[in-house]
Amino acid sequence: MASQSKVYHAVGKRKTSIARVYMQAGQGEITINGKAAKNYFPKLYTESLQLPLNIAGSKTTFDIRINVMGGGSSSQADACKFGISKALCLHDASNRPALKKAMLLTRDSRVVERKKYGHKKARKSFQFSKR
Repeated sequence: MASQSKVYHAVGKRKTSIARVYMQAGQGEITINGKAAKNYFPKLYTESLQLPLNIAGSKTTFDIRINVMGGGSSSQADACKFGISKALCLHDASNRPALKKAMLLTRDSRVVERKKYGHKKARKSFQFSKR
């Protein structure tokens, strides 16, 4: 029986998306919900997933499996990127300063404001007619 490499687990969140990231030694494949990253996201978002790996200098040393749910493709990609950054810090604490400087370890807490009663949206009102 071969020795298993350590699996690093981290959770990334953005808006209403939650990404569970599992990172272990491998050939550099990124799998999202059972699909290759390039088939799951458009090219723009696939490149943003590589950013934490490029900064940490470990692009081809890890296989990454991600389970992501909720939100749209943009927020899912950002949640994945945040989760990968956290997993890289768990692997090696020396990655932390570079990732922090690139602002990849900061949770973007902006979410959609809730709709208010008597309004069309959160702040927009219905058209007012005086007469």
